[in-house]
Amino acid sequence: MARSIAEINDRIRRGKAVVVTAAEMKPIVAGKGAAAAARDVDVVTTGTFSPMCSSALLINLGHSTPRMKIRKAWLNGVPAHAGLAAVDLLLGATELHEEDPDNRVYPGAFRYGGGHVIEDLVRGRDVELRALGYGTDCYPRRELRTLVGLSDLNTASLLDPRNCCQNYNVAVNMGSRTIYTYMGVLRPGPGNANYCSAGGLSPLLNDPFYRTIGIGTRVFVGGAAGFVVGPGTQHSPCEPRTGKGVPTGGAGTLSLTADLRRMSPEFVRGVSVTGYGVSLALGIGIPIPILDEELAASTGVGEEEILAPVIDYSRDYPGNRAEPMCHVTYAQLRSGWIEVGGKRVRTAPLSSLSGAARVAAALRRMILEGSFELTNPVEKLPGAESGIEPRPLRIRL
Repeated sequence: MARSIAEINDRIRRGKAVVVTAAEMKPIVAGKGAAAAARDVDVVTTGTFSPMCSSALLINLGHSTPRMKIRKAWLNGVPAHAGLAAVDLLLGATELHEEDPDNRVYPGAFRYGGGHVIEDLVRGRDVELRALGYGTDCYPRRELRTLVGLSDLNTASLLDPRNCCQNYNVAVNMGSRTIYTYMGVLRPGPGNANYCSAGGLSPLLNDPFYRTIGIGTRVFVGGAAGFVVGPGTQHSPCEPRTGKGVPTGGAGTLSLTADLRRMSPEFVRGVSVTGYGVSLALGIGIPIPILDEELAASTGVGEEEILAPVIDYSRDYPGNRAEPMCHVTYAQLRSGWIEVGGKRVRTAPLSSLSGAARVAAALRRMILEGSFELTNPVEKLPGAESGIEPRPLRIRL
């Protein structure tokens, strides 16, 4: 049995498509088998709602009177990069407020930064723009201070170099003091274990060889329809995999873009990480068209079959010696406890599992309503099924 994305889109248009979330697909495959599930289901929707540090906002302000070539700029006191064109700005989600004391007051609170500016704009709030220029004959203005909102901008796009990690670490602290990391506060001993993935709902874990996900794939980003623009930075498909093709480490990532003006504050949140910095929590969903039995089987893989590496963030991770202490399943992580070095350790997710479920459900509604059709990727990602030679991730100075 095989079908095409064009055939699935035709079924969507005619109101005949069967669309289920990844959480709903697991028991279907377990109960009926992959062959029957492939006949019965057209699309599986996935979701994740996690901090996505590698995110940025690209905006065009439009020209002031008189015109100005911006050299330095701040949005609500957060520096934005102006080295693009006269009134184009790039704001990184992890950029700090210019007056933030950062970790000089340890551990830093990091109350406001780029991710919070992005959330404010999505919520319809005005932000203060402060800009400086050096003056030219064609751009004479040297200073500007005003309020801007999304409706004032010519364009406002999220341009995210690395989102939607395929799998991720479980962070523990084998040291003797509490540490503050991008994986949250880690107690010594280890006193806790933090993880950051939606597991069985996570997009790339439901299509582990990127058969339907590539450049040009339409995806759900923050409530809007966006697109995959390429493999994400640190895309590493050469990670070891289980017998069902599930990577046991980070593996794939995606570079994404979407229109900020179409996003919902339900799926876009600024994040403060104690002792580390700021970020942006973003809801991302990807539809997996069930083209054949193999894809049905991939979307049916349960959390007891997905492994995550346990990494010591006190010594091994900062020292770039991040060899796993062990691997645990997402079923174990979801239970609230894992065993590390013979000790029972409490677990907690940094990603929102309920948020990921809302993303998958929202994407399902959009497909059934006819407002979100599936696309064929115009180019495959580097990976086992792409025909592009995968390269191992290299970490250098």
